[in-house]
Amino acid sequence: MTGSDDAGRRALPAPLRAFSRALDLLAGLTIGLAGVALVFLIAMMGWLVFGRYVLNDTPTWIERGATLAILAISMPVAAVGIRERFHLSVLGLRESLPPTAQRWIALGCDAIIGLFGVGMAIWSWELVEMVANFRIPLLGISQGWTYVPMVVGGVLIALFAVEQVLRDIFVPEAPEKRGPAAAFLE
Repeated sequence: MTGSDDAGRRALPAPLRAFSRALDLLAGLTIGLAGVALVFLIAMMGWLVFGRYVLNDTPTWIERGATLAILAISMPVAAVGIRERFHLSVLGLRESLPPTAQRWIALGCDAIIGLFGVGMAIWSWELVEMVANFRIPLLGISQGWTYVPMVVGGVLIALFAVEQVLRDIFVPEAPEKRGPAAAFLE
């Protein structure tokens, strides 16, 4: 946590500080689980190469399993990117406006991202339900598992966006001046 992030957190009311600390743990758990999944993905790809070139017997299930692993890694970690503000953003227009307008635009963008996360979670869950009875060839598990990472990512995006909206309201500095992303602006 940076000094600026710590100061921003102190500006939040006590319940929001607790919420932010809980999201710290959730973001850390998400990154930790993604790291474990990445290790499994690397092991699976190693087994694929070994099977194909050494045993001359390609384990075909690995390619489909790797696709699921990539989804399970990328969707939740993308949500953490919303929280940590390491996603691409174009700030030229907003930065040319007065500070009050900048804050309103940041608040609006964070609210829209939160709504996107809610929509992503809801409609991805509909996909999970729609294909739950179908099986993924070679893996034998429900096709719904393909869309579960999108549900998780959507829920996390919505949670992290709520935190950002609350920070936009309670912390006076610009969103890009807090968190790890602030290092790239100087």
